[in-house]
Amino acid sequence: MRALLWLSSVIALVVACASPAATSPSAPAPSATRSTAPSSPSPSEKIRIPTAAPVPASQHVFVIVMENTSLASALRAPTISSLAAKYTLATNYHAVSSPSLPNYLALTSGSTWGITDDGYHALPAGGLGAQLTSAGVTWRAYMEGLTSAGCMRSPYPYALKHNPFAYYGGSCPENVVALDALDSDLVRNTPSFVWITPGLCHDGHDCALAEAGAWLEALVARIVASPAWRDNGALFVVWDEGDGRSSVVPLIVATSELQGQSVHGAYDHYSLLAAIEDLFGLPRLGAAKDARPLTDLLPPRTR
Repeated sequence: MRALLWLSSVIALVVACASPAATSPSAPAPSATRSTAPSSPSPSEKIRIPTAAPVPASQHVFVIVMENTSLASALRAPTISSLAAKYTLATNYHAVSSPSLPNYLALTSGSTWGITDDGYHALPAGGLGAQLTSAGVTWRAYMEGLTSAGCMRSPYPYALKHNPFAYYGGSCPENVVALDALDSDLVRNTPSFVWITPGLCHDGHDCALAEAGAWLEALVARIVASPAWRDNGALFVVWDEGDGRSSVVPLIVATSELQGQSVHGAYDHYSLLAAIEDLFGLPRLGAAKDARPLTDLLPPRTR
């Protein structure tokens, strides 16, 4: 009898161990579905919104826009021929329109906006200047002849039609200044992007090419002597349109690394805008999106 009672106790113990554990009354019953709120990400897991790559501090781009001269005519001027031989010359670079204004708009927005005259047209805000400002790139447009009368009313030799920045948004941004400020800016605190519009004599519009060429040569000499240009800078000297017989105009590119060469690929004003935007990591505007880049005219570390 004692053995039988012992055997019964063992069997009961085995059955108890084999049965599922009882659920604690205080524990909630598991639900068929469970919705779990996401936990806050740790600082290392937070989403980072990509930003534009910063422009290297040493990158400075200069643009000088001259007037109404075909490549063949320009190269007959000794001063311009000398610049072309010393630096890099594009021999198949084209204006995109006529007269002046649509070419200036193409250079700064990637579009002529359907404009076929030199009158004033208030365009939507935007263009290259707005791009540079939004990206935090310092810039100035230097206008010869600009006075305290402002960009809409300054007298000769200033020409409103050669100041494209006055058209976007219907007014000039504060970045548009008189050319007189350039020399001091070249010595200290040079903007990353510099645009230069000569007056109607020095750009070759109203004066002989010999006079305009000599003025240009002196200006280029001051720029290439500046710390900003010597530190990985690039200078583009371009003509807005030809002389009525040819749309091929000079484009001279001055860098400290590539000198004394000619490049024969086909380019136009949209190519130059694309090059400027690429150098500063900006999205290309308008027709610049599909333009052939100016890769052959720039040293590898500047491209």
